[in-house]
Formats: sequence, structure tokens, C-alpha cells
Amino acid sequence: MTEHLIAPPRGFELAEFEQRTARLQQRMHEQKIDALFFCTEQEFRYFSGFKSQFWESPTRPWFLVVPAEGKPVAVVPGIGVAGFAQTWIDDVRSWPAPRPEDDGISLLSQTLSEFSKRHGRIGAMLGPETHLRMPASNFAWLQQNLSQLEMVDVSLIMRDLRSIKSAAEIAKVRFACEVTAAGFNYLRDHLVAGLTERQACKLMQLEMLRLGADSCPYLISASGQGGYDDIIMGPSDRELSEGDVLIIDTGANFDGYFSDYDRNFAFGEVAADCHQAYDAVFASTEAGLQVAAPGRTTGDVWQAMWDVMEKAGALGNDVGRMGHGLGMQLTEWPSNVQGGDVVLQPGMILTLEPGMTFAPGRMMVHEENILITDNGCEMLHQRAWPTMPVIR
Repeated sequence: MTEHLIAPPRGFELAEFEQRTARLQQRMHEQKIDALFFCTEQEFRYFSGFKSQFWESPTRPWFLVVPAEGKPVAVVPGIGVAGFAQTWIDDVRSWPAPRPEDDGISLLSQTLSEFSKRHGRIGAMLGPETHLRMPASNFAWLQQNLSQLEMVDVSLIMRDLRSIKSAAEIAKVRFACEVTAAGFNYLRDHLVAGLTERQACKLMQLEMLRLGADSCPYLISASGQGGYDDIIMGPSDRELSEGDVLIIDTGANFDGYFSDYDRNFAFGEVAADCHQAYDAVFASTEAGLQVAAPGRTTGDVWQAMWDVMEKAGALGNDVGRMGHGLGMQLTEWPSNVQGGDVVLQPGMILTLEPGMTFAPGRMMVHEENILITDNGCEMLHQRAWPTMPVIR
């Protein structure tokens, strides 16, 4: 099985970019926005198809302007111009970056002004879970230079558009999930006491890369006698030994799309309440799977999962939420939170991530990746083992 994973095609058809842009422009017309700009990698790539490892460098800013009509316009460093021959973008404006005294800001300002003659409103990503990939002084200069225009937040528009995945996007996430599932199966068969957390993670990481993942930028672990109390700081050089519980949480990436889920392992004889906690979070996930469907809310999903853990004696949920959106970023909007009012729609990809503190200083967290369908939801990978595997 692990030798025959078939990767979907890379990239997207031209029609997909046209449809994405048309949907955005419809929302812009509704809110009387003349033009907007993006300067973060995911939004830039979503509308342009420009995919480059150069985003890892903070030296040069990159901008994509989307007018109310027509194709997006790239405002980019000269070093990137040639790469746009592989995209559907044909209006590419550049400057000889790096040029700290004016690193594309005046060119961006001119481009936005050119397309902002009707309503005098321009958009930018200014809301929660966003950032601007430019120096704060440059953004302040841009605001001052365009003070005659109203700048509005378009992050709510973008999160709505990106939360519904196309068939091609779903295929990429599904493949990343399948590679991760195969990696977890491989790890289960090769874990032994005496390995460190870091060595265990490296075993899995190398296998996922071999099976087709482009990268594994997120791979964390935690372990401890009878459980763990932290899930974001590892892996460490702590050696795994009898009585330990190990969690590994990872996100493989394929063609710019992520998986994100975890698995737990027991080493030899562990405390009975660890197995009971595992059973509780597994059952909690089952409850989430039953509720996750079009028309239900993120709050409904949270409540269904929490009810199971509360009955099992959970002392709390220190993770703060029980899952989130997934796609071009490891975590996307929305979050599964208490009272959440985001209505689930077909095409959304979510994680179900119930976590419980089952004893002071001891946690058990479980996570799966699902697709909301017309009639409910479906797993994007092999379901976790119904009982916690024991490594002997």
C-alpha cells in the first residue's frame, strides 16, 4: 500500500484561477472595492499560481494587485519576473530589489491608484490570523501616500473564499494526508525504546519524503511517563522508555497543501488511565464525525466532542479549540470552538482535534482530517487505531 500512492497533478488549470478571481471580484463589487493587494505567499499564490521557494527570504517584498475587473497585476522584484511566464499573469511590474529606500512601495502605490478611480476604496489583509509581509514603515508610507483612498479589510472575504476547496485542492490535501498516514504506519512498525523523540520524528519524516511529500515543515512531538503535558515544543533529545506515552503531530506538504494530524503510542506498560484517555478522545472524534455536516456549526462539532470527554472525566481542554480549517496553511479559518457559529459547507476541510487534560499535568490529544461533503463528512486518510498501539 505505501509503495503505490499516486500523486495528483501539480498546479491548476487556467479555469481555476479565472474562477477564483471572478468570485473575489464579485465580492469586491458588492463592497465597492476598486482594487486590493496581497503580500503574503498563500494569497499571492492562490490568485496567481506563482509558486517559489523565494518566499523563504525576507529580503524582498512581493505584491499582487487584484482590480475590480480583469486579471491580477504582479508588482514584484526584478529577480522574479521570469517566473511569471509559467503563470496566467501577463501584467508584471518590477523594480530592482533589494532597494530599501523604496522597495516597490511607490510602484505598488501607483498601481493601486491606477485602478481606484471609481469608489476610492482599496483592500488589504488586515484582520485576525493575517499579517502584512512588508516593513511597518513601508505600510505607514503607503497609507499616507494613498490617504485620499479608503483602505478596508478584506480578510473576511478571503477566509470565506479559501475555506471552500475545489476538487483539485482536495486531491492535493488528500494525498498529503495519505502520505502522512503511511508515515505513521511505518513509524509504528519501527519504533523501539531507546530512540529519542527527535530520532523517531526523523524516521517518519524521511519516510514521508520518500513517499512523495514535498516537505514536512511541521513535525512536533512530546512524551512522558504516563502522558505528556506539552504538545508544541518538541521534538527533544529525550529517550523513549518503558511507561512513556509519545504523541507525534505532523503536517506534510504536497504542492503547497498540508495535512495535519497526530498519533499516540504507548511504550510497554503504561498507566491504565492513559489508555482510558485515548479511548475517550477516540470516541470524542467519533462524535465529531457524526455531527460534522453541512448546516451544522463549528460550535456543534465542538460541543459533540466535549460532551464525550466531559463524561469521561476531562479536567479541561488546554488546546483552546478542537480543530480548525486546513489547506494552503497548516491551520486556517475557522476554529472549532465553544459557541462557534461558522456554518459548515461542502468543500470545507477541517481537523477534528479533541484534547483533554485527564489528570493534573497529563494530556491526551487526538486529531483527524475531514472533508465536509454534501451529506456529511469523510475522512481524508486512514482512521487512527481504535486502541493506542503498544510498542514492546
